[in-house]
Amino acid sequence: MGTHKDLDVWKSSVELVTTVYLVTSEFPKEEIFGLTNQIRRASVSIPSNIAEGAARNSDREFIRFLYISLGSNQELDTQIFDCKKPKLSFC
Repeated sequence: MGTHKDLDVWKSSVELVTTVYLVTSEFPKEEIFGLTNQIRRASVSIPSNIAEGAARNSDREFIRFLYISLGSNQELDTQIFDCKKPKLSFC
């Protein structure tokens, strides 16, 4: 398999982190410890868990960390959905 850096999913998720940081830098400053922080943490968790899983010694462990990464992706999706609500709408 190589390392996590050889995986297209890891490369794409690192690009997602960059995009998330660029977009959230435009969020209102009062959100820095709210949704901004949560969105950034969830996005960073995606490639981090892929990397950690790839470093494990078994396919079973790697798959487990891929599912954790998928959970972080769904968390991110929910947070983006939340900040698009009409009363917030700063995404």
